[in-house]
Amino acid sequence: MEAMAPAVWVKKDLIGIRDLSRGEIEMILDTAPQFLAVSKRASGIKKVPLLQGRLVVNWFHEPSTRTRTSFELAAKRLSADTLSIAASSSSSVKGETLHDTLANIEAMRADIIVLRHGCAGAPHILAAAHASHIINAGDGRHEHPTQALLDVFTMRETLRRQRGNPELGLDGLKVAIIGDIEHSRVARSNIHALTKLGASITLCAPATLLPRGVERLGVAQTTRLCEALADADVIYALRMQLERQSRGLLPSIREYVKLFRVDRDSLRYAPDHAIVMHPGPINRDLELSTEVADGTRSVILQQVTNGVAVRMAIMHLLANSGGARRARESQAS
Repeated sequence: MEAMAPAVWVKKDLIGIRDLSRGEIEMILDTAPQFLAVSKRASGIKKVPLLQGRLVVNWFHEPSTRTRTSFELAAKRLSADTLSIAASSSSSVKGETLHDTLANIEAMRADIIVLRHGCAGAPHILAAAHASHIINAGDGRHEHPTQALLDVFTMRETLRRQRGNPELGLDGLKVAIIGDIEHSRVARSNIHALTKLGASITLCAPATLLPRGVERLGVAQTTRLCEALADADVIYALRMQLERQSRGLLPSIREYVKLFRVDRDSLRYAPDHAIVMHPGPINRDLELSTEVADGTRSVILQQVTNGVAVRMAIMHLLANSGGARRARESQAS
């Protein structure tokens, strides 16, 4: 097990959870509460000047509501200037390369680039060749690191509140991840984050939606929902990607609902303290019943609230820590 968090953030970019140490993950989690407090100020003034004069560009090549809005709000609460670019309105439709587009954005003195792209590895390729701070907002089926960070932050804060201990970590936490794991970058990032933080994970899905060789990541797997829920502290339901169902991965949606939906009946197998999470958007009454999604066990809206604070923490660490600045200056020289 790794030691305490590093004294200073040194990475130029945030590309994936797999690239982070336990100490670096905990540094982000330990930085987020101060920004959560900013969002809850009684004065109603939800801004701090930590990125004043900086430019944050949201560059999304795939549809997004929650992630794009969360990043934009996080940047504004840090007092940054923001610019949003959609692939459909960028020069990429005219054949311009990602490198050329980013070079032009950087010529306008952009500081942080939040990139979502359908191709796995796109943020990594750009980060290696450009001086801007790159944040991966989801790349293909690869990773969605900020979603995982807000998820583990939500788990940690909820656990601390449940047990009345503000110092608790996630060591020994039992998490059941349920649903379309094969196609989920959220699942991959959460597996990396949770295992680094000492949690144990059980994946539950139809056999056709369980990735081959996933046990090499140190997780258990089952095709029986009751087994996955039996001792879970956290029940994490993934979005069923309906656009892929034409490929014959499931006999029917009705069968999935019967065997894998988290609802009042299936929750009987889980401990009373177990919380329910979902990355959004929810296909109501498919992967989660409406009763459970809106119920007392659900912390789904708290995930959304925490997402802004965690993304504020990430942008602050990338732009303002001495180590990250030196990494950026070294690459630019």
